[in-house]
Amino acid sequence: MFENLPIYAVIGVVVAAIALIAAIITLMSTLFTVQQRTTAIVQRLGKFVREAGPGLNVKIPFLDKVVGRINLRVQQLDVRIETKTEDNVFVQMVVAVQFYVLPEKAYDAFYRLDDARRQITSYVFDVVRAQVPKIKLDDVFEKKDEIADIVKAELAQVMEGFGYGILKALVTDIDPDPKVKQSMNEINAAQRMRVAATERGEADRILKVKAAEGDAQSKALQGRGIADQRQAIVAGLRDSVDEFQRSVPGTTAKDVMNLVLMTQYFDTLKEIGASSRSNTILIPHSPGSLASLSEQIRNAMIEANQTVEGSRVQPEAFAGVGIGE
Repeated sequence: MFENLPIYAVIGVVVAAIALIAAIITLMSTLFTVQQRTTAIVQRLGKFVREAGPGLNVKIPFLDKVVGRINLRVQQLDVRIETKTEDNVFVQMVVAVQFYVLPEKAYDAFYRLDDARRQITSYVFDVVRAQVPKIKLDDVFEKKDEIADIVKAELAQVMEGFGYGILKALVTDIDPDPKVKQSMNEINAAQRMRVAATERGEADRILKVKAAEGDAQSKALQGRGIADQRQAIVAGLRDSVDEFQRSVPGTTAKDVMNLVLMTQYFDTLKEIGASSRSNTILIPHSPGSLASLSEQIRNAMIEANQTVEGSRVQPEAFAGVGIGE
């Protein structure tokens, strides 16, 4: 293509091409962009010059250099720590630290710390291992917010001098040894079973008390019913005796009672015979025994009355004898 051109024309084309390439390179090294929520650190011959904000920026080509970019967004660092409690139980804890670079201290954040994450991790280890050994395992779960607040306060005080702010520190996980967790679950289950047994025993006691109260009331009502029944029977017998004596002249109360006993005797035999599962035994089993049975009842009542009257008279008799002497 360049065979028919003079030599000086070829040299001119090459020089123009080189100049164009140099211009493009110079332009590219002069202009640079910075993303939102990011700060670029510009150095000139190894010395800090300025901080470049978001957007299109200009620097002196070949002299100025963008040596780093700082993320101004909130970042999170999860720190896993193994420590022991006051009751000598080892636990695995995860502390999530949310931090960010202070925009006005971007210079300190870039130049004063070589590795901010490692620095934060060291402080979290130090604070957690200083606080948790003072707390028992059961209280660690309840006081995790207090531990997180102590971590945040300690980090905020130290890291602010390096250009970092601490937004929040969170204890996101507390994981004891599996055997310890199993024993804790067994203890909780045993406590709940003990409470359930207590409640079950109390329920049984209440049922028995209520059953006893109901049984007592039932027996009292049964006794009252039996007493009323006997009173009704006595009243009925008295009316029957009076009516029988008026209807049949010359009959005595003894004759009437013997007749009533005979009637009840046969009624009883009738009821016993009607039942197929009766275990009642009547001794002696003859109608003629009713007269002797009534006689025995009457004699027993007379003897009981005489005994009562005698016990009342004897003290008075002894008292009279004593006075006579």
